[in-house]
Amino acid sequence: MPRINKAIELFEQGQPVYYTGPPGVTYEGGLAAASTWADYLIVEMEHGLFDLSRLEAFMHGLVAGGPTRSGHRTPAVITTLPVEGTSEAVIRANAWMIKQVLARGVHGILLCHAETPDAVQAFVESARFTFQALGVGNRLGPGRRGAGGQGQAAAVWGLSPDEYLTRADVWPLNPQGELMLGLKIENQRALANVESTLRVPGIAFAEWGPGDMGMSFGYPNQHDPPYPPEMIAARSRVRDACQATGVAFLDSVRVDNIIQQLADGVRIGAGPVEAVEIGRRHTKREMPW
Repeated sequence: MPRINKAIELFEQGQPVYYTGPPGVTYEGGLAAASTWADYLIVEMEHGLFDLSRLEAFMHGLVAGGPTRSGHRTPAVITTLPVEGTSEAVIRANAWMIKQVLARGVHGILLCHAETPDAVQAFVESARFTFQALGVGNRLGPGRRGAGGQGQAAAVWGLSPDEYLTRADVWPLNPQGELMLGLKIENQRALANVESTLRVPGIAFAEWGPGDMGMSFGYPNQHDPPYPPEMIAARSRVRDACQATGVAFLDSVRVDNIIQQLADGVRIGAGPVEAVEIGRRHTKREMPW
């Protein structure tokens, strides 16, 4: 069957993926974003409003404004959440956020401050339906996502509820899954555990979060380069851990460095469309926007 998640389809073709933010998390914003140049859209709810009504309206706007030029029903949508991956207990107590945003029909979640393997394990389990068995017993317990929200999400994906139940699992652990789970390794506590954290099955991508990483090293506003040596070392450690575990590495890209970034292992790029066009030509991408 064709892919629901455009980003996963590109990864399976060996292509990098590029993202941006939407013009607004409203129905009208979804209509406008349906024709985006990006492969996925990030809906930021770590510091932005955790407003499920707006998220639901946005997802329906994407459907109404679609399909994309690539023929997908919508661009993929990844959300961040206010909850942070500081411990298993924190994730368990706030797992309602995970199932609520997934029930709105999004295609993935990026967990901020993913500090411990136990927190990441709880994150993956919270995103999976209880009947999914792949990986259970190998650093994962049974899924924690129950029945009830699949009908709403299925309508956004253009599937029957039964089809959604089968396909709404985490990729690449489940090769047929359509959900992408990501991690922000964005402070020194997370950095200390990155190698073991990224070995938790079910994680598709990770980033090093330079703004918060810089703060953890004592720099109030070091989001952009040039970076001090300890931040460069932190980026390299996250990238190396990604490459060792097959997790896609996310980093910013610019017109003047995108080809170097791709050569350095970046598989998800955050940057302007002008840089993205250079990257797509460089990798001979065939899929249209």
